[in-house]
Amino acid sequence: MTKLLSIRLVAILVGLGFALIALYSFVIGAYAWMTEEPAGHLPYEEPRDIAYSFDGAFGKWDIQQLQRGFKVYDEVCSACHSLKFVAFRDLEQLGYDEGQVKAFAASKQVPGIDPNTGEATSRPGLPTDYFPSPYPNNVAAAAANNNAIPPDLSLMTKARGDGTNYVASLLAGYAEPTEELLEHHPEAAPGPGLYHNPYFPNLNLAMAPPLTTTGQVTYDDGTEATVQQMSEDVAAFLTWTAEPTLVERKQTGWPVLVFLLFATILAFLSKNQIWAAAKRKAD
Repeated sequence: MTKLLSIRLVAILVGLGFALIALYSFVIGAYAWMTEEPAGHLPYEEPRDIAYSFDGAFGKWDIQQLQRGFKVYDEVCSACHSLKFVAFRDLEQLGYDEGQVKAFAASKQVPGIDPNTGEATSRPGLPTDYFPSPYPNNVAAAAANNNAIPPDLSLMTKARGDGTNYVASLLAGYAEPTEELLEHHPEAAPGPGLYHNPYFPNLNLAMAPPLTTTGQVTYDDGTEATVQQMSEDVAAFLTWTAEPTLVERKQTGWPVLVFLLFATILAFLSKNQIWAAAKRKAD
């Protein structure tokens, strides 16, 4: 009887300890969230909530949208931004066949070594190569972009809060600052070489609007390429580059949850069976 009470007391104390730690973490996190101020104390806007096919527990990739987003990246974004963690052969996951991937890779020049002289050179890409940078080095990248180095986009939607919506909102959100904003925050006026965007934390960034007119890209499936459509499509594509196993991870999660539920029920029944004799003695 005494031993049983001791075990129960230890279990209660351990449970209370975990509960207190969880409560403390929650309070600290909530306080930090409520007291956090926007970067630069400027009133930037939160990303718009856009519905995507891969949202939610049962989300799936919209292959046509990913192909459209890839086309936007290739024809617009790749002029300044790299995808250094994405190989050409990964495009087969978007529905392109081996021949299409080989042809696309061969149309790109990637860094190589001259086998005769050992000097750095360039060569047509292979499916095993990764998307090349549009600039030979960071110095050249900064010189071509008002001293701002364009970031690699491979993991961009994972590197920003609400990344997919952030990218889509930013690309379609360029606008002149309102008079009311400038009246209360004159420092929000874009300086030389900067462009105003209410979704960017500092409100002004060095990247000029990359998507400016309807039809800037011609979609193979006939979808009208409005600025908003192109922004959403390339944001979806960059979500895939950042986490190509997103859908598979969600699909794997359901069997895991079923297994954990079964294991929990089994553990509960086992616990009742094991302690049944001890409970009868205690009674």
